[in-house]
Amino acid sequence: MAILGFACFLLWRDTKKGKKEKDALLRDMEEKNSLYKKEAMIAAKEAVQKDIEKFQEETKERRQELSRIEAKLTRKEELLDDKEQAIVNKESELQRKMDEVLDKEDYLAETIQKQVQELERISGMSSEEAKHHLFEQLKSDLQQEANQLIKENENHIKEVSNEKAKEILTTVMQRCVIDQVVESTVSSVSLPSDEMKGRIIGREGRNIRTLETLTGVDLIIDDTPEAVVLSCFDPVKREIAKLALEKLVSDGRIHPVRIEEMVEKARVEIEQKIKQEGENAAMDMGIMNLNKELIKTLGRLYYRTSYGQNVLLHSLEVGHIAGMIAAEIGANVKVAKRAGLLHDIGKAIDQTQEGTHIELGVELARKYGEKEEIIHAIEAHHDDVTANTIEAVLVKLADAISAGRPGSRRDTLEIYIKRLQKLEEIALSYDGIKQSFAVQAGREVRVVVQPEKFDDAGSARLARDIARRIEEELDYPGQIRVTVVREIRTTEVAK
Repeated sequence: MAILGFACFLLWRDTKKGKKEKDALLRDMEEKNSLYKKEAMIAAKEAVQKDIEKFQEETKERRQELSRIEAKLTRKEELLDDKEQAIVNKESELQRKMDEVLDKEDYLAETIQKQVQELERISGMSSEEAKHHLFEQLKSDLQQEANQLIKENENHIKEVSNEKAKEILTTVMQRCVIDQVVESTVSSVSLPSDEMKGRIIGREGRNIRTLETLTGVDLIIDDTPEAVVLSCFDPVKREIAKLALEKLVSDGRIHPVRIEEMVEKARVEIEQKIKQEGENAAMDMGIMNLNKELIKTLGRLYYRTSYGQNVLLHSLEVGHIAGMIAAEIGANVKVAKRAGLLHDIGKAIDQTQEGTHIELGVELARKYGEKEEIIHAIEAHHDDVTANTIEAVLVKLADAISAGRPGSRRDTLEIYIKRLQKLEEIALSYDGIKQSFAVQAGREVRVVVQPEKFDDAGSARLARDIARRIEEELDYPGQIRVTVVREIRTTEVAK
């Protein structure tokens, strides 16, 4: 029992001791918490104080800024008040002046009315009558001045246009460098010896008959030494026969079968040459969308000549000249060049089909889809129809320049000058003729008659007579137009 009691005593003592320690620990924690709270409170108060001081500083700055703005607005308001007062004063002054102007207007209107009444009394005319009279007088004066200005401008335009036209044509002719050497087709073939003539004729003439039948060309074998003459109206057929005969002579084997082979080879080569020449011409002119059939037909002009002038070279020259003039005056260059190149396309087939080269050219152009402006230029280049576009006029002009100047065709300068003189002499041989001029390189004769000796019917009769004499007495390429000019002028002198 004693041990038990002692154990209880120890237990009580330990429990009491632990309670004291616990209480001491709790007090210590409470003191620390209290200290922490005090420190946190102090830190919070310091932060709040700083914020308050910062806010007060910002508020002070904003109040100062607002004070400055308020002062500035106050000054502006004062200035606006001053300006408003100035505007009011100016409006008052303006109103006063307007009242004065209105008073003066009333006074002037009354004065003018009195003057008008006095003028009407003195002149015996009403104001409407006076206005009408003055208007008519002004109209007459203005009409006279307008006529004078028109006349002066016309004279100036004529002077300037003549000089400009000369300058343009001179520039174009200097720029046009197409070779104009006449390249006519050859109608004879050279032989190595006269013995070759017998071989060409063949036994009983079978070789020459075969060659003539296949080519459509007549072979003339005469006493001409070492040469055979080819005769055919179609230059392409003549060229095929010439090339085939040259191949046969070079080969030495001449018999019907060989002749047929060589003619076929020559025909293929000539067709290729025609196509190549047509393509080269179109490319030289800068035309890339020409119909293939038109290109072939154009190439045939390479073997076509007109009065010794190669027609393809002539067409190229016309295209270049028309294009350059169009560029100078602001016309359509592409249309002018295309129409110039195609203007004589009908000459490629006029030897095998009926119709003039113009009619055939128009038919070809329309058949292969050329535009109406191109067709019209082809149709108008020899005045079959009146040219109504500037490009058609340019093609006509370029054709005259290329074909009509001395040296372009197989014609000497002396013959050219004599033909012009003969044209003028024929016209001057009639009575009542003042002057005659051969113009456009001999393509036109202009006859100036004395107006008192010819009436309209007489002028027409004179033109027909001169044209008939030209047809009978002269040889000339193309057509010659006869123009009779009958002019009457009335002149008065103002003194």
